[in-house]
Amino acid sequence: MKSYEEMLKEAYERIPERVKAESRLEIPKPVVFFQGNKTIIDNFKAIVDTVRRDPKHMAKYLFKELATPGNVDGKRLILLTRLTKEAIEKKINMYVEEYVICKECKKPDTKLIKEGRITFLKCEACGAKYPVRKV
Repeated sequence: MKSYEEMLKEAYERIPERVKAESRLEIPKPVVFFQGNKTIIDNFKAIVDTVRRDPKHMAKYLFKELATPGNVDGKRLILLTRLTKEAIEKKINMYVEEYVICKECKKPDTKLIKEGRITFLKCEACGAKYPVRKV
């Protein structure tokens, strides 16, 4: 009779590679370039489409967290200060943790719903619902 470890190893070897490597949510890395003193995130629309959030909501969060004014220009986000790509990426990941990923099941299948003056994060996968901080 095979040991547990041998059976586990055998089962793991049968899993297709694409299942092992597949991640549920892959946020595109921000494509950042500078124009004078401005920082421009060229693929902002692709990022907000991936996390399924309103561009204005995410932009407002980034303006507040990065302490800089800015505006959404079509598919780009313009920040009126020079910022590093790492700082921007860190704040985008913080946004995803707070406003996208379910704290119960850790899945990205959520939506923001507003009830009265309170905004809730509602998970479509497990049904969890909890309030989130106002932006």
